[in-house]
Amino acid sequence: MYIMKSNKIGFIASSTKEAQEALIELSKKYENVAPDKADLIVALGGDGLLLHALESFGKNDVPVYGMNRGTVGFLMNHYSNDNLIQRIEKAEITTINPLIMKAIDIKENAHKGYAINEVSLLRQSRMTAKISINIDGKNRLPELICDGVLLATPAGSTAYNLSAHGPILPLNSELLSLTSICAFRPRRWRGALLSKTSSVELIIKEPEIRGVSASAGNKEVRDVKSVNITLSKDLNFKILFDPENNLEERFLIEQFSS
Repeated sequence: MYIMKSNKIGFIASSTKEAQEALIELSKKYENVAPDKADLIVALGGDGLLLHALESFGKNDVPVYGMNRGTVGFLMNHYSNDNLIQRIEKAEITTINPLIMKAIDIKENAHKGYAINEVSLLRQSRMTAKISINIDGKNRLPELICDGVLLATPAGSTAYNLSAHGPILPLNSELLSLTSICAFRPRRWRGALLSKTSSVELIIKEPEIRGVSASAGNKEVRDVKSVNITLSKDLNFKILFDPENNLEERFLIEQFSS
């Protein structure tokens, strides 16, 4: 159960017609404060908006309650403009530590991003990517020839990771899934399960010729030459779920759905 500090709710919405209409409805019914002054964010849209809200406001320990007004709503609660305060007060809190991506591009510029689900690297052109993989400072795979590779959290293991044939990780597992995307060589290498304390370094071979982009949440970096990924120990992003459909229940539903 979530105890509200105040009724300072900041509503944010995606650009879709449904989300904008919901924003108008809720703003008339409940006080809407500026998101940077809110004690809680209500996100109206899809999973992308919720992840953006967590990245923007979660660092300040502000929880996010999402309602689905988008296309992909795995992390969202169902939409209703009734009894919002009561729903929030009954909601269950799930705390997620994000992945931190530190990327260096071919011009030696440094970039940083946060991801709830995964950090992914993808080739930018018709040429396959060549990636060397270091785990905790030790080279584990000298060369992976592929379309890309991703590192997923347990919360993200049912998203892109699952589509790339990676394993679903229980929410309480202390693991990360390193998953290849269309590996060409080694042909049988599909990935690895790593400790959540692991430091993963992905080094791009021939980055000027074989362009690779890196994405963490809503941040994309083009033409990277190296990417370091770790799980944050300090940041705790808080998501609120209706008790009848919490995140663990969603994971079970996802595993048994066709």
